[in-house]
Amino acid sequence: MAATLASFCLLVLVAALAPHRAYASIRSSLGHKRAAAAAAPTVGICASSVLVYGYQCQELQVTTQDGYILSLQRIPEGRHSNGTKKPPVLIQHGVLVDGVTWLLNSPDRNLPLILADNGFDVWIANTRGTRFSRRHTSLDPSDPKFWNWSWDELVAFDLPAVFDFVYSKTGQKVNYVGHSLGTLFALASLSDGKLVEQMKSAALLSPIAYLSHMNTALGVAAAKAFVGEITTLFGLAEFNPKGEPVAQFLNALCVYPGVDCYDLLEAVTGKNCCLNSSTVDLFLKNEPQSTSTRNMVHLAQTVRDGVLAKYNYGRLDYNLMHYGKFSPPIYNLSNIPHNLPLFLSYGGRDSLSDIRDVELLLDILKLHDVGKLTVQYIKDYAHADFIMGLNAKDIVYNQVTAFFQQQQ
Repeated sequence: MAATLASFCLLVLVAALAPHRAYASIRSSLGHKRAAAAAAPTVGICASSVLVYGYQCQELQVTTQDGYILSLQRIPEGRHSNGTKKPPVLIQHGVLVDGVTWLLNSPDRNLPLILADNGFDVWIANTRGTRFSRRHTSLDPSDPKFWNWSWDELVAFDLPAVFDFVYSKTGQKVNYVGHSLGTLFALASLSDGKLVEQMKSAALLSPIAYLSHMNTALGVAAAKAFVGEITTLFGLAEFNPKGEPVAQFLNALCVYPGVDCYDLLEAVTGKNCCLNSSTVDLFLKNEPQSTSTRNMVHLAQTVRDGVLAKYNYGRLDYNLMHYGKFSPPIYNLSNIPHNLPLFLSYGGRDSLSDIRDVELLLDILKLHDVGKLTVQYIKDYAHADFIMGLNAKDIVYNQVTAFFQQQQ
């Protein structure tokens, strides 16, 4: 059981794009940062990753309906602005990382600054629990109640709050970019009727709606794990990848017979074609970030059950109390408006956003209005290439930019 649960922990950690080429890199990265895990960040994303390149950048805050205070960065224009009103684009990261992951490559190769230079008003989101979004109106991160949420709450509270804020500040409908988990809770929000009035279009990179075809041994192990025990085993509400419990589980996994810890990134995410070692090093200086253990459990349920459903409390009476029924409600993706312009980009080597799972999503979207669904398939791309690939500008970002320009 310990080995399977360790597999699950590792699965989600690497799914967050933790690009460790060897286990030694994981161990040194976690150990280096553990002492500073509780320290408040002193330099924001604007100062560290945007202003240094000559762009304007504003650090903002958004408070969700359930009290979480989220960090938000705004890049209102490119380096050569013409002063006209610019359409807004909101960019959302995946699990166990934050908004800085979009800014790791040079300005001419990272998506936020490319969009800014192409005339867009760019907003970068940071979900609850990450280093710049660890505040609440009444709770402290040391309180387990602070971590009593899963991606259901990102659907219900985080994303709607950020959309409302951007919409109120710009007076325009918002274009959206999501990667990995950032695609999942956008799709779930739309299926629940949220964001419909404020979203202009969406670009979904490595889309995650179904996870039942992950084609790795670690993925299979995670799917079979009894994930309801993970909270008890960790004894923690916060899942902190920099902390000792996760390091111990990784150690246990790496001595388990048949597990190759030399190249875990490729083993779980697929063979990324186009990562640069300096970008990987910069990633390791910034990530991974905390999330809630309950969020990890919910993700594992999505893998195991093969459906996009709300959090399963593991007891019929608890589900009945929360949902009025014994099983969690399903997010019905067929409710997504058929006239919403969508751009989906997925890779042939992506072991997390597997081709078969993406095809299942595309089958649900087959009734989309003619001309409103654009699909890009990149044979050599895996999960991390969409965020950090050296050639992502030419292969993906230019297409995303053109897609948004067509919506204006």
